[in-house]
Amino acid sequence: MTSAVKSQKFNALFDWFDQGGDGRLTLDDFQEMAGLFAGLAAEDDHANATAMREAFERWWQLLLAHGDRDGDGQISRQEFIDVMEANVTSPEHFEGAVLAIADALMRALDTNGDGVLSLDEYVRMYSALGIPPEHSGDAFKKLDRDGSGEISHAEFRTAISEFYLSADENAPGNWLIGPIDQPA
Repeated sequence: MTSAVKSQKFNALFDWFDQGGDGRLTLDDFQEMAGLFAGLAAEDDHANATAMREAFERWWQLLLAHGDRDGDGQISRQEFIDVMEANVTSPEHFEGAVLAIADALMRALDTNGDGVLSLDEYVRMYSALGIPPEHSGDAFKKLDRDGSGEISHAEFRTAISEFYLSADENAPGNWLIGPIDQPA
């Protein structure tokens, strides 16, 4: 059974991924999300753009294989919440679907190659991914665990893992796409 906190996060994630706004996730929604993420890579950064697109494709295939109970090629909100808890966040799938996107995104966003995300790089990500930018500063402060003014790759991975895996309502990673008590 999904905890209330995870359910809240997965609901926010569903709303964000539902690019068509029709209350169902489709291949088109996932391809649009993949395009948003891949668009953050520099024009000549084919490796990271491709890595993000491929990871979104793996994620979509997991959703279909394990969550499309009625076989309609679409994922309802409840199917999404159930499959996220049971399959996508399981150890055998989480690395290849979710963390693969995070790693490629981190490499693509780190435009100066210093191995960390600055506040400007983080705000750029928020804006480009359609996340309300008014929360980016607060999110950045919460995810910058050591207070260095930068988010390291390790801090970013920790935030991603907390968002998807933690049932702790106070986990800093819950701020990954803004406050979880508001729609993404």
